[in-house]
Amino acid sequence: MHAQIVLYDGFDPFDVIAPFEVLAAGSDMVSGELAVTLVAAEGPRTVTSGTRGLALTATARLDPSEPGCVIVPGASGPTVGDPDDGAETIPVLLGRVADSELTPLLHKAFGNADMTVAAVCGGSIVMAMSGLIEGRRAATHHLGLDLLEAAGVHPVVARVVDDGDLVTAGGVTSGLDLGLHLLDRFYGPRIAHAVEQLFEYERRGTVWRPVGREPVEV
Repeated sequence: MHAQIVLYDGFDPFDVIAPFEVLAAGSDMVSGELAVTLVAAEGPRTVTSGTRGLALTATARLDPSEPGCVIVPGASGPTVGDPDDGAETIPVLLGRVADSELTPLLHKAFGNADMTVAAVCGGSIVMAMSGLIEGRRAATHHLGLDLLEAAGVHPVVARVVDDGDLVTAGGVTSGLDLGLHLLDRFYGPRIAHAVEQLFEYERRGTVWRPVGREPVEV
């Protein structure tokens, strides 16, 4: 099984590093059965984040035909400013990614029955802007919920939303919860719990799924 974490220009480093470390630790606990790789739509390259020029290296091109998961991070940058004046705000960065080579690869990933497509923070907005998750339920950073809704996605305020082949997480630190949830899905709760113990971190909130009884207003 292969976990591919996407890098693109302006990505948020913690959106990448949090699930990477969680999944890498989980991989060690299943004797390396899970490969964890940093990838880019364009292939191997050094990719600069949106935080102080921190760069990471993508060692391969995203392969949507592999079994496992692909994780799309959000972007790091200013939240205010006029794009008409050249402000590289987070929505501008996410829109640029939605118009990139990444979108057709993610479309193929959704067509792979053995692939789970996941996102941290603004990663779900990338997929929403590209029309890949219209009508689906997803989480994102609280500042981006209106962008999901404007793109026809049903926003859910939760740390992690599991909508089958689409698993999304809220803002920044929820990448830890996403990684643990994916380990739980793939390998069971004992592996996820062991990583929690190692990291001295406990998952926050309830994973939202579109199952069970719908609550009535009280």
